[in-house]
Amino acid sequence: MANKSKATFRKMEKEKARQQKQRDKEARRLQSKTMNVGGSPKIGDEDPDIAGIRPGPQPLPEQWNDGEKE
Repeated sequence: MANKSKATFRKMEKEKARQQKQRDKEARRLQSKTMNVGGSPKIGDEDPDIAGIRPGPQPLPEQWNDGEKE
C-alpha cells in the first residue's frame, strides 16, 4: 500500500503544478491585454500601414509605366 500513497501524492503535486501554470498563464494574458489596450494611437479609423489602399487591382507605380498612357 505504500506505493499507492506515493503515486497519489505525485498525482496531487502534478495537478497543483498544472493549476499553478494555468493561473500564471491567465495572469500573463491579462497583463498582455492591459498593455495592448493603450496601444499606439491611430488617426481616424484607418490603419496607417494600409492608408490609401483601396480594394481591387492597384495602379502600377510610376516607374513601371513605360509610356502606355499617352
